[in-house]
Amino acid sequence: MSTYFSQHSFKFLRGLARHNEREWFLAHKADYEQHVREPFQRLLADLQPVLAQVSEHYRSEPRGNGGSLFRIHRDTRFANDKTPYKNWQGARLFHARSKQVEAPAFYLHLQPGACFVAAGVWHPQPESLRRIRHFIVDNPGSWKAAAHAAAFRRRYSLDDDEMLTRMPRGFPAEFEFAEDLRRKNYAAFRSLDDDTVTGPRLLRTLETDLTGLAPFVDYLCAALDLEF
Repeated sequence: MSTYFSQHSFKFLRGLARHNEREWFLAHKADYEQHVREPFQRLLADLQPVLAQVSEHYRSEPRGNGGSLFRIHRDTRFANDKTPYKNWQGARLFHARSKQVEAPAFYLHLQPGACFVAAGVWHPQPESLRRIRHFIVDNPGSWKAAAHAAAFRRRYSLDDDEMLTRMPRGFPAEFEFAEDLRRKNYAAFRSLDDDTVTGPRLLRTLETDLTGLAPFVDYLCAALDLEF
């Protein structure tokens, strides 16, 4: 089994977190390319056939522009934090129709001590949020199977960092999954330890996770009238 990331990958990202400035990044750009960007693109290429077995409608795209890998540069136009770079590297395994409509995604996150794999819809638009909530109310049994099955919840957590303080207007307060209707994000995630990320079983681990997260993504696709 091949490896992708190494301690050099984490060393670069830790250095970038300490020296988040253009001069430092340009001086260490070769390290970024060799130890972060290129191995991540290789991982994305190897995940393509894996993802195809999960869903023919999802893409793990290794190409540099318009692919799965997020840019390391931050968009600081409307941010109070003007540091130019992210101190992590992420990638989105996206739905084939995601450029036309809002769609759930799988997500991989590389950051020293904070790596994780996730899936779902992050900060959905109001109309998408409304549709997901209504779909949960109309299909509670399949939501229970997709998001609350014992095996799923043993491995994954639902994001609850951003929750409404009360039920959204027009939804039943006594609903079995009332807490889920207060969510602002419909995302599930699992932390990955650094040894797994730098070890030879990363691809096999992610294969297990993409399969494990698939029913949750399938449900969200159904809520948004998307194929899975």
